[in-house]
Amino acid sequence: MIDVLVVGGGPTGLMLACELRLHGVEVVVLERLTAPTGESRGQGLHARSVEVMDQRGLLERFRAVSSEYRVGGLFGGVLADWPEGMDTAHPYGLATPQPVTERLLAERAEELGVNLQRGREVVGLTQDEEGVEVELADGSRLRARWLVGCDGGRSTVRRLAGVAFPGEPATVETLLGQVSATEDPERIAEVVARVRRTQVRFGLQPEGDGQYRVVVPADGVSEDRAAPTLEEFRRQLRAVAGTDFGVHSPRWLSRFGDATRQAERYRVGRVLLAGDAAHIHPPTGGQGLNLGVQDAFNLGWKLAAEVNGWAPADLLDSYHAERHPVGASVLDNTRAQITLIGTEPGPTALRALLTRLMDVPEVNRHITGIITALDIRYDFGEGPDRLGRHQRDVALADGRLYDRMHTGRGLLLDRTGRLSADGWSDRVDLLVDPCPELPAPAVLLRPDGHVGWLGESQAELTTALTRWFGAPRPPGRL
Repeated sequence: MIDVLVVGGGPTGLMLACELRLHGVEVVVLERLTAPTGESRGQGLHARSVEVMDQRGLLERFRAVSSEYRVGGLFGGVLADWPEGMDTAHPYGLATPQPVTERLLAERAEELGVNLQRGREVVGLTQDEEGVEVELADGSRLRARWLVGCDGGRSTVRRLAGVAFPGEPATVETLLGQVSATEDPERIAEVVARVRRTQVRFGLQPEGDGQYRVVVPADGVSEDRAAPTLEEFRRQLRAVAGTDFGVHSPRWLSRFGDATRQAERYRVGRVLLAGDAAHIHPPTGGQGLNLGVQDAFNLGWKLAAEVNGWAPADLLDSYHAERHPVGASVLDNTRAQITLIGTEPGPTALRALLTRLMDVPEVNRHITGIITALDIRYDFGEGPDRLGRHQRDVALADGRLYDRMHTGRGLLLDRTGRLSADGWSDRVDLLVDPCPELPAPAVLLRPDGHVGWLGESQAELTTALTRWFGAPRPPGRL
């Protein structure tokens, strides 16, 4: 029996598969499409996702094909300078088109031994106490101990598992595509700058080779969500900008709405949901791809612990407990952003007010923390403010903290030299280091880089190790 079936081979599914393979879990990824679409809805990695890639030794691959951006805010079309004092050693985002992200993660998955099967569509699903069986469109069947639906906003897995997806339907729709244009580039830039003063859902961004990424409001909300035609793009460009810029030769065309929905549960028995299968929201703020990748980062080590037999009783359920509130928060902030980017006098005035407020450093840091996910604090109970937050990269006597996290294991970073994690050495690495930047005498990091404990008491540490990493291994047992 397969350990884990991952349905969906986008960034979320591939990231999850990589995380599982770090712990020796057998993973099969089923992707409905026979080849990547080339569509680039996600445009990059925010700071927390940059940290995630660094924690797994992937950052340099992304930096080699991406450019940095340092923009604060990014809220409802309001931009500001990157604020000082953000809790990260990576104060920037990476402009990485989604197809590039998928390619890099697919390459890493192949290196780790992930079995990625394309052209494999799931049409049926049943589960029992021992595992999950799926039926594929070609009539074949596969059985696994666990299944994770990473198959997008119209998730088949979510529907077959009977998970409700409450929320609000789309009220506005936006066209998105990559096309060539005959208009002079300087003229395009001039028109875009003028139109964007009042219409935030508009733009032509140069992609090289005469190609542009085009965003323009649609004329109403479509019933079937079918891909728009080139003529529809031309018509809407003329309506909004007074010219269609001579757009032609589209590489791809799509549409998206402002619907906001969230799965009531991220786990039903042996079926789990992640990424857009668990939540959909407008793309304002560029949070969708990042939210999915971070879902996978939270879930991967927990599901691997369950497969490998050492997970504490409530560990896997903590995935929903921690990530569902994060998803709900993103839905709320995108609802607010959709209001801000309206063209009516009220939203326009509100956007002008927020633009002025972003000059206040505390406001800029707060908004930037929301968008980049650097402000997330999981509820681990009472304790210091650092408990439940991500740990930024810090310098060690020999190298960097994130260099020690590539294996996906837990890490006890001890400045005192007096603490022990011997019973958990198969799951947790011990690093004794003076590390002056550490916020406490010792810090226990979960595999996802969040602080699971900090202090200097061996008794408290033992309790935390048991909470996150299960029972200690008996002495002498490998």
